[in-house]
Amino acid sequence: MTVQPSLRRMREHGVRPKRDLGQNFLVDDNILGVIARLAELRDDDVALEVGGGLGVLSEHLAPRVAALHVVELDRALEEPLREALQPWAADGRAQLHLGDAMRIDLTALDPPPTVCVSNLPYSVAAGVILRTVAELPTVERWVGMVQKEVGDRFAATAGGTDAKAYGAPSALAQLSCEVRVLRPISRNVFAPVPNVDSVLLGLRRIRPPAPVAVRRLVDAAFAHRRKALARSVALHGGGNARRDAVRVALEAAGLPVDVRAERVTAEQFATLAAQLARAEGDEALGTEIDRWWGSAA
Repeated sequence: MTVQPSLRRMREHGVRPKRDLGQNFLVDDNILGVIARLAELRDDDVALEVGGGLGVLSEHLAPRVAALHVVELDRALEEPLREALQPWAADGRAQLHLGDAMRIDLTALDPPPTVCVSNLPYSVAAGVILRTVAELPTVERWVGMVQKEVGDRFAATAGGTDAKAYGAPSALAQLSCEVRVLRPISRNVFAPVPNVDSVLLGLRRIRPPAPVAVRRLVDAAFAHRRKALARSVALHGGGNARRDAVRVALEAAGLPVDVRAERVTAEQFATLAAQLARAEGDEALGTEIDRWWGSAA
């Protein structure tokens, strides 16, 4: 009888999943092929996997790409991960990076990643996705296993039937990427079985990372989402002068001065950021933002 690699490694290495790290290991091999297919892997891709776990996804990805970076926080998983990566580690095709994916220098990864494919720890899934979108311009595609609510949030649209789910993660991701929920995932593909539903979330880059000014505006706009956007930005920092400048920018962008952030699309945030720069006397920044938005593939 063949024992699934995750279960075998858990037993051989005495691994017990740590709920505080959101560890739910893949134990259904069939899902590995689904993930790889949806990621549209090419033999010249450099893959980044965050949350390597017991290495079952890692060893599925490694022979299908030119190089693989695996990031894992839990040092108790180093031995099973190195076991899984060993056939591709000798020539440097597979590299294990022990550390926090929200803290390590992702821009130092060599060669730079072109695709991110991960069974993401639930506690950091949104942060990891947004960080890689913002900091890794070479990444073109993402397929990530995430909690259903996280997937719905990223794919939500402004002013639509899912507007309650639309927030800063939605807008920040959609500034640079097409985003969609690819498919639901059964709880039974994991051990231990989680008490939440999961989905595969897909992103495809359509323009470079957003300028810092745009990202900061989105964060400030949603900081107090029950308030009008201009008021939320003022409360987040800048006071009444900032509020007044945002109102001027809203009018210039063709938006109501009392609009809430949940009604503003990614495109409108880009326009608003450019107009806000001009309202505050920075024409060069406004032009930079306009050029960035117009750089879509």
